[in-house]
Amino acid sequence: MHQLSTPLPLREGPGVGLPRVGLLLLLLLFPVFASAQVSLRQQGTSMQLTIDGRSTLILGGELSNSAATCTADIDSVMPRMARLGLNTVLVPAQWDLTEPEEGRFDFTLIDRTIEKARENHLKVIFLWFGAWKNSMSCYAPLWFKKDTRRFPRSMTRQGKPLEIASVFSENVFQADHRAFKALMEHIASIDRQQHTVIMMQIENEIGMLEDARDYSPEADRLFRAKVPDELVAFLKRNQKTLHPSMRERFSGKGGTWTEVFGDGLYTDEIFMAYHYAKYVERLAKTARDVYDMPLYVNAAMNSRGRQPGEYPSAGPLAHLKDVWHCGAPSVDILAPDIYDTGFKGWTAQYALPDNPLFIPESRCCVNSGVRALYAVGEHQAIGFSPFAIDQAPDSDTQHITRSYHLLRQLMPVVAQHQGKGTMHGVLFDQEDKETVINDGDVVLTCRHNFTLPWDPRATDGSVWPEGGAVIIRLAQDEYLIAGSGVVVVFQTATEKAQSEQKTLGEDGFVDAGQSSHPSPLTPHHFQGKRIGIGYVDEVAVDAQGQLQYLRRENGDQDHQGRHARISVGEYKILHVKLYEY
Repeated sequence: MHQLSTPLPLREGPGVGLPRVGLLLLLLLFPVFASAQVSLRQQGTSMQLTIDGRSTLILGGELSNSAATCTADIDSVMPRMARLGLNTVLVPAQWDLTEPEEGRFDFTLIDRTIEKARENHLKVIFLWFGAWKNSMSCYAPLWFKKDTRRFPRSMTRQGKPLEIASVFSENVFQADHRAFKALMEHIASIDRQQHTVIMMQIENEIGMLEDARDYSPEADRLFRAKVPDELVAFLKRNQKTLHPSMRERFSGKGGTWTEVFGDGLYTDEIFMAYHYAKYVERLAKTARDVYDMPLYVNAAMNSRGRQPGEYPSAGPLAHLKDVWHCGAPSVDILAPDIYDTGFKGWTAQYALPDNPLFIPESRCCVNSGVRALYAVGEHQAIGFSPFAIDQAPDSDTQHITRSYHLLRQLMPVVAQHQGKGTMHGVLFDQEDKETVINDGDVVLTCRHNFTLPWDPRATDGSVWPEGGAVIIRLAQDEYLIAGSGVVVVFQTATEKAQSEQKTLGEDGFVDAGQSSHPSPLTPHHFQGKRIGIGYVDEVAVDAQGQLQYLRRENGDQDHQGRHARISVGEYKILHVKLYEY
């Protein structure tokens, strides 16, 4: 069986290299530092989420907004999430239920969530629904909402107050901050040793709606003022890596917001993004001081041709990443909430050298399983999480369960290959059917399994479910393919250049009407070498990363040595051994 190389070493921490007596004394004097550590660390070109120095993937699911608003619901939902195969549950922490009366905090629901997570061997990511949730201040307590003199609202250009607390109000910030700090202190007091809580989301889908910016008097005053030197200097310093839209709008000099970025909706959006980011940064710094753990903010997408204000303007969107990185450097991740079509395109916008990919919300559907595999393989994502998984039907969640079963096994393998250029992801649908991967001296032509017309659903007008996989090169002649609904052909580069496109039936014979004669462009004499498949085995992967043989996929299963494939509806890990001739 294939044995992975030496496991990753534990990250150095307090006490490393001390004599035994000194280490024991340190642990007695400073028990906090002896606790588990949750952090992000760099490996190659990617970031890894580590717990106790060991890399992990967030196999997550986000609860619907009201699924954890009473203890009975928490008691019911957490065991179900464990049975679905999750290792992490994303749970709202709601300001109105945390501070129902000003200055009086109630952490009953937080405590119950952590307790039930531990009982079911789950981790938790809390989502702070504070001043804003999906732009609106709907989770602010009633005492906050009613006192608009102390806690002013954002306003439209026409002077209409919105159900959106003003980011320019210090009173708004102080009230939000007091509650968030109390939450962080409470979590630290009950979880610092066990680290059931592994990340925090600050606010939720921040952004302006109806207008691209706030037109309250204080907002207007700041908009007429100079752009802070901090932002101008940051954009100048990072000119080469700016998002293309930011590079196009940034004048390269100081001045007012319109002088620096021009006039229009996108300048309004940049202005708001900076102030939202500065607000979040103050919360993030408090989180770091109280109880340091990875922090992220999530974004509602600017999809379907909408303009700022038609989507939540100024959130942590890809085209505003530079503003958010300047304003909120203590935030680790800008995370996309992906509900629209074009999953591959959205992930590519957020999987950047300065932003590791984490998908805290995605539409829960039959395609969720292969999308998770693709995100991990292609973009080294640290995690994936379908939204409202507690309300989804079994027909959808079964794909998450089966995909997470593969990813859970693959974690030690993924940990060794992240950021090293040896891992890929593929994702296919009815329109996007093929991806060619040039992997050193091997060319992998990967296609949707329905490009083989043997399944009636391939040609009877059925909508194709998406197919996808993680593909990992273990050695020069060795690959793992983990996924569903994919077929992979292995060739040398010279063989690929001379390949003939012919449709073969399931028996390997040329279909009727298909010419078996070489193309005029094909050389009369084949040049170079070919790659053959030595064998394809279905395998499992144990906790040490060692492959466990299950069965051989030869003959009809690998089309007589022509390819490796996993049919639509199956979830498998294949170990492919190649040879050259």
